[in-house]
Amino acid sequence: MNNLLKNSIWVLIAALGAAAVGGIALNRGENINTLWFITAALCVYAIAYRFYATWIAVTVLAVDETRATPAERLDNGRDFVPTNKWIVFGHHFAAIAGPGPLVGPTLAAQFGYLPGTLWILFGAVLGGCVQDMVTLFLSTRRDAKSLGQMARDELGALGGTAALIATFAIMIILIAVLGLVVVNAMKHSPWATATVSATIPIAMIVGLYMRSFRPGQVLEASALGVILLLLAVVGGGWIDHNETLRVWFDHEGLMLAWWVMAYGFAAAILPVWLLLAPRDYLSTYVKLGTITLLAVAIIMLQPTVKMPALTQFIDGTGPIFGGKLFPFVFITIACGAISGFHSLIASGTTPKLLSNERDIRMIGYGGMLLESFVAIMAMMAATVLDPGVFFAINSPAGVVGKEAVDAVAKISSWGFPVTVDQMQLLANQMGEATLFARTGGAPSLAVGMASIFGSAFGESMLALWYHFAIMFEAIFILTTLDAGTRVGRFMLQDMLGNIWPKLGETSWTPSVVLTSALVVSGWGYFLYIGVIDPNGGVNILWPLFGIANQMLAAIALCVATGILVKSDKFKYAWVTGLPLVWLVTITSSAAWEKIASDNIRIGFFSAANDLADKLAAGVLPPEKAAVAPQLIFNQHLDGWLTLFFVVLLWLIVFDMLRVCSRYLAGKPVLPLAEVPHCPSRLVEEWVRD
Repeated sequence: MNNLLKNSIWVLIAALGAAAVGGIALNRGENINTLWFITAALCVYAIAYRFYATWIAVTVLAVDETRATPAERLDNGRDFVPTNKWIVFGHHFAAIAGPGPLVGPTLAAQFGYLPGTLWILFGAVLGGCVQDMVTLFLSTRRDAKSLGQMARDELGALGGTAALIATFAIMIILIAVLGLVVVNAMKHSPWATATVSATIPIAMIVGLYMRSFRPGQVLEASALGVILLLLAVVGGGWIDHNETLRVWFDHEGLMLAWWVMAYGFAAAILPVWLLLAPRDYLSTYVKLGTITLLAVAIIMLQPTVKMPALTQFIDGTGPIFGGKLFPFVFITIACGAISGFHSLIASGTTPKLLSNERDIRMIGYGGMLLESFVAIMAMMAATVLDPGVFFAINSPAGVVGKEAVDAVAKISSWGFPVTVDQMQLLANQMGEATLFARTGGAPSLAVGMASIFGSAFGESMLALWYHFAIMFEAIFILTTLDAGTRVGRFMLQDMLGNIWPKLGETSWTPSVVLTSALVVSGWGYFLYIGVIDPNGGVNILWPLFGIANQMLAAIALCVATGILVKSDKFKYAWVTGLPLVWLVTITSSAAWEKIASDNIRIGFFSAANDLADKLAAGVLPPEKAAVAPQLIFNQHLDGWLTLFFVVLLWLIVFDMLRVCSRYLAGKPVLPLAEVPHCPSRLVEEWVRD
């Protein structure tokens, strides 16, 4: 009877989810209620987690809760520390949830709500969640080795070296873009800067509380941290309105960039329990609290989506970024569906904290599902805005015109009416001078969130909600930057350990300091270049960010597929093989267009050549001519990096296929690098008196 009831409930969930997805996909010409999106997401996630994730964990991976993890066997109090599963979940989610699930869906909304929504839902459950969970499992079974080192151990010197170089180089680009987005969000925003800064000492207080004052009292420490975080948010607003104190936190982008670099270095060298884990854990409360509040507000208001299911810009003529629906929607929305950056966290800090293999499904698959839901929320926040307002905020002045009158005329001609008075009223309500051409996705997302919060909880507080949303986005991103820097340190130590084994010891202080400084210097250089770029840096680096991120996911799935085949699980290799084929297809297609396209809004080299020709002809205005050489250099750098990454990707794919074919043919290959089974003493039945 109980089984019949359970089965009936799951059948109803599946039917409800199918109806919701069908309603979203088939709706045309009418406004659709946002409740359909929430229903579709929750049902799809529930079915996937209960059945698909369980099947993978039990049948494909065969997780073993009696097996000691690296955190237990190699516990050193600095990097390897057995940690409560909820704190690990909080750290993992905070580390993976960067700008992608917020900014990506917002930018991709120029194609309409439908393509991005479907990619977020099904890309996550079939690709992103699988990659995260499988990578976490494989790293846990290999002493928490990094993705690049696993590739070297399992595929061999050629593919492994290519993977080590590719993952580290891509990581540098990813962290630089994360830093650039957070600097732009905090620039001249004392409230956001003060609040984000306060989370650092708060995290250290919580870390010391759980480590020294009240060990194991997670609920007490969580309550303390949440109270202090709320006070930090309120205090940030008070500082923002205090003319004496606000100047202490009102900085240009370059000054903030130096502080971000200093923070990244500190997060990479301090013990994980002191800063990284508690800060990410507490930031998760802010993230989940805000997203939950947004979901509650949407359920209360039931706003309608005003953006069409598909816009005319699927042909590649979109104002926000150039490129057709395929492949660019799959590149623009990365972290909300599948993200290679996650594989670095899943093979970096998280397996060093994991105390039991049974938590891999919750942390790996469940953490990615939660991020996918964040992306759905971001898509809704962007698409409930009037399309004319959305495009007025996100369209660059170079496309729609510098003057407000020209911009509204251009946008209205696309069939999305908007007026100057409408935009000015909205800017006044948000406490901004103007909202025209506020590109990058973050401002329009903040406007959408503020509009929803204001309608639900008080429109008189719109400016408060807007700046709260900006602060929320900055916190969202900074936690990914600190974890990424630490993971980059682990990756560099793995590589240097092949030259001098002592440098590969993750807890040897000279190695920790040296590799952390090198990693921060690497991404700090690109952050500096982006900050001084007069166009904001994001516009030129985000396409490279998206392509590199998805290539990294393809590399992770290559390694996973090769290991499954070598583990005599060829019949299950499709679990990682199918998303691998899709990612290789879209990343190669996008890379080819960014390298070879003669459209200056798409091709890196064509844009650089066009700007160089204009500079030589003397037709550029003085202010643009002064920075043109820097912009030309950046475009060329992006183009060559894209070519470099795609060559490395195909090299790794062919090497993986070589290893698999040799194994299936009975020829010798490198043995599996999985460490021998060691019984856990943290599991109840293994505890001895």
